[in-house]
Amino acid sequence: MITIILLLLTLILLISNYYVHYHGKKGRLINLIPGPSGYPIVGNAFQYLASREEQWKLLITLTDEFYPIIKFWGFFFPLISIRHPNDLETILSSTKHIEKSLIYDVLHPWFGTGLLTSGGAKWHSRRKILTPTFHFNILQHFIQILFEEGENMIRSLKNAGGTVVKDLEPFIDDTFTNAFAETAMGTSLRGLGDFQQQYREAVHRMGKLFTYRLLRQWLHSDWIFSLTSKGREQKKILKILHGFTKRIIAERKVYHDRTNGQYLKIFYNDTSTKRNDAEPVRVRRKRLAMLDLLIAASRDGLMTDSDIQEEVDIFMFAGHDTVAMGLCFISALLAEHKDIQDRVRNEVNTALQENEQKFTMNLLQDLPYLERCIKEALRLYPSAFGISRIAGEDVKLQSYLVPAGTFLHLNIYGVHRDPNFWSNPEVFDPDRFLPEKIRHRHPYSYLPFSAGPRNCIGQRFAMLEMKAMIALLVHNFYLKPIDYLKNFRPKVDLVLRPAQPHRVKFIPVCKTNLSL
Repeated sequence: MITIILLLLTLILLISNYYVHYHGKKGRLINLIPGPSGYPIVGNAFQYLASREEQWKLLITLTDEFYPIIKFWGFFFPLISIRHPNDLETILSSTKHIEKSLIYDVLHPWFGTGLLTSGGAKWHSRRKILTPTFHFNILQHFIQILFEEGENMIRSLKNAGGTVVKDLEPFIDDTFTNAFAETAMGTSLRGLGDFQQQYREAVHRMGKLFTYRLLRQWLHSDWIFSLTSKGREQKKILKILHGFTKRIIAERKVYHDRTNGQYLKIFYNDTSTKRNDAEPVRVRRKRLAMLDLLIAASRDGLMTDSDIQEEVDIFMFAGHDTVAMGLCFISALLAEHKDIQDRVRNEVNTALQENEQKFTMNLLQDLPYLERCIKEALRLYPSAFGISRIAGEDVKLQSYLVPAGTFLHLNIYGVHRDPNFWSNPEVFDPDRFLPEKIRHRHPYSYLPFSAGPRNCIGQRFAMLEMKAMIALLVHNFYLKPIDYLKNFRPKVDLVLRPAQPHRVKFIPVCKTNLSL
C-alpha cells in the first residue's frame, strides 16, 4: 500500500513538473534561457545543498559560465540571475519591478514588513515617511556620535600598547554596533553589561540561519522549520533582538511624554534648518536619534508602535552590518596598499590642519581621495552583493523575455568585476572614480547601494560613517596586513562576509593631539 502511494505521489510530481516546465507559457519562456542541467522535480536545488562557501563558488562559477544571464530551477520555482548593466537598468529603473522576492520573506520574522522587505503601497508610504530621517541637516546630529565612538576605538588600540593585531570583523563590529545603536536608538550598549556581545552574536546567528530558512521558503514549510532545532534557535535569538528594541522604544516614548515632545519638534524642524558646521555639532539635552524621528511620525498618526519596531530593527541590521563589513574590507585593502594608505593619511592630516585639528562634518566633505578609496572598496567587496526582485510584468531583457512573477537575482558582485566594463577588475585602483573616468561609464555597472526608485535610503549616511571611521584610523595608525585578500573565501550570507578571520596589524603613528 505504501509503495502504491509513493508511486502515485511520484507520478503526480512528475506530471506537475512537466506542466510547470514545458506546458505553461512561463516555463517555456524560462527554459529558453541558458542554465545548468538539473534533475526532474528538484531542478538545481541539490546543487546548493552544500556549505555556504561552496554555494558561493557555485554562484560565481555558474554565472561566469552562462554570462550574462542564467536560469535555475528550485523545485517548481524558476530564478533568473542577471549581471549585464543594461538588464540591471531595465529592472532597477522601473517602478514595475520593485517587489522583493520570497528570499526576503526569510527576514519577516525579524523585520516584519518594513522598508527593506515591504512592497506596493506600504513601501511607498514608508519611504516617504523615512526620507526626512536622512536629510543632510539631520545627519549632522549623528556625526559627533561617530567621531566619539571612533575615538573610543582608537583609545582601546592605544591602551593595548605598541603594535596591535586584530581580527577585523569582531574588532570593527564591536565598535560599530555601539556607534549605530546610538545613532539609531540614542542608546549606548556600553552600559548594558554583556548585551553588546549578545546582540552582535545574535545578528550573526540570524545570518547563519539564512540559508536554512531559504530552503524552507522553497519547500513552503515554515511550520516544519519552527519545529526544528534551527527554528527554536531562531525564536530564542529573536527574543533577544526584539526584546531590546521594544524596551528602548518604550523608554524613549516615556521621555518625550515627560518633556511634552519639545525636543522632537526642534529635531524634526532641523530638516529645513540650515546649520553652521564651523564647529563640532552640539547636541541638545538627551542625545536624539533616528528613533526620535519615527516617534515624531507616530505622533502625527503616520506610524504605529509595531511600525517603529520594524524600522528600528532594520536600521540596526541594514545600517550596522553592511557598513561594518564595508569598513573591514576598506581597512584590509588599505593595509595591503601602503602607497594608497599613505596618500589617504596625508589627505586627512592636511584637512585637519585646515580645520584647526578638529574632526567635523566639513572635514569629511573635504576628503575626495578617501571617498574614491571607499567607492573602489565597495566595488570589489559590495556588502549587498546581490538583490532579489519579482518581475512585475513580462519584461524584455537584452536577449530573452522574462515572464511576470519570475524571481530575479541581480548579481551586484558580478557586474562590479565584469571585465567588459572595468579594466583589470581585480585591481584596487581608487582613481577609477576620478570624475573624468566615471563620466562615460555605464551608470548601472556600479551598484553598491542599488539604484532607481528603491535605492538605499541611507547611502549618504553610510559614506559619512565609513569616512569618519577610516579617517580616524589612518590618522592614528599605520595598517599592515597579516592575512591577504587574495586568500579571501566568501560565503553566502545576508551580507558579503569572509569565511575565515582576516587580521591586520595596527602600528601607532607619532602622537598627535586632536580635538573633537
